[in-house]
Amino acid sequence: MKRLISVEGLAKSFAHRRGATDPIPVFEHVWFNVHEGEFVCLIGHSGCGKTTILNVLAGIETASAGVVLIDEREIVGPSLDRAVIFQSHALLPWFSVEQNIAFAVRSRWPKARRDEVRHRVQRVVDLVHLTGAEKKRPSELSGGMKQRVGIARALAIEPRILLMDEPFSALDALTRGSLQDEAARLCSETNQTVFMITHDVDEAILLADRILLMSNGPGAQIAEIVVNSLPRPRHRYDLHRHIHYYPLRNHIIEFLIERSQPVRDVLPADPRHPPVVCPGDIVIPALSNLEIVQ
Repeated sequence: MKRLISVEGLAKSFAHRRGATDPIPVFEHVWFNVHEGEFVCLIGHSGCGKTTILNVLAGIETASAGVVLIDEREIVGPSLDRAVIFQSHALLPWFSVEQNIAFAVRSRWPKARRDEVRHRVQRVVDLVHLTGAEKKRPSELSGGMKQRVGIARALAIEPRILLMDEPFSALDALTRGSLQDEAARLCSETNQTVFMITHDVDEAILLADRILLMSNGPGAQIAEIVVNSLPRPRHRYDLHRHIHYYPLRNHIIEFLIERSQPVRDVLPADPRHPPVVCPGDIVIPALSNLEIVQ
C-alpha cells in the first residue's frame, strides 16, 4: 500500500509564559505515516495537541519543528487536496444546503459549467441521504443534518485526504451512531484516506485501520500505534461480539487511564488477520499473543 502522508519529527511549542525561559512544548518528536485508502484515528487526553497536529496536516498552522510530507513533498499551506470536517459544521448560514456545497465545488473547479456544478452537488447530497433538503438553510436543519452537509461539502471536492476533527462529538448518541455508520460506508465505497481525531474509543475501533495513542502533554508524543485487526465490514450492533473486541478496547482504555509513555515495537504472532503494519505499530489480535520485534 502506498504511503501518502509522512509526519517526521513534528513538534509544536507555544510562547513563553511568565517566569519561563523556554517555549512550552505541546508535543514533540511525533512520527507516523498514513497510507493511501487508510483510516487512521488519533486518541489522547485534552491538551496533548491533537487538533494542532490536524491543523498542521491541513496547512492552516505551522509546526515549530519537523515536517509533513504528502507524496514525498512538504506541505506549505492549505490545499484542495485536503478537506477538513470540523467539530462545528462551519456552514455559511445565508446559503442553502446546495449553495454551501456548490461554493466548495466552484472553489475546486472554477471553470465548471452550471449543470456540472449542479450534478456534483446532487451526487454528494444523495450520497449522505439529504435528498429533498437541498433548498434548506442551516437554521432549518438538525445538528446531524448540518454535519451531513459538512461531510458532503468535503467529499464534493474529491480530496485525496479527509481530515476530521471530532466531527460527531457534539451530537446525540443516536445521531452520532448513524453518522459513524455513514462515514464507514462512504470511506469504504470511495477508498478515502482519512485522518480523524476522536475521544471515543468505540468510534475509533469501528472506523479505524490504525489507532494512534498520544501520551499527555507537555511534550506529548505518539506513544503507541495500535493496528485494528477486527475484520471489515464492521457493524456497531455486533462489533462487541467479536473475540478480539474487548482485548483491543481494554488495551486502549488502560492506556488512557494510565497515561502510558512510549513503548517498544510489538507485532502479532497470529497471522490470521494480517493488517498493514508500519514501524512502531502495535497489533493486538489478542493480548495473550504478542511478541517483541528485535
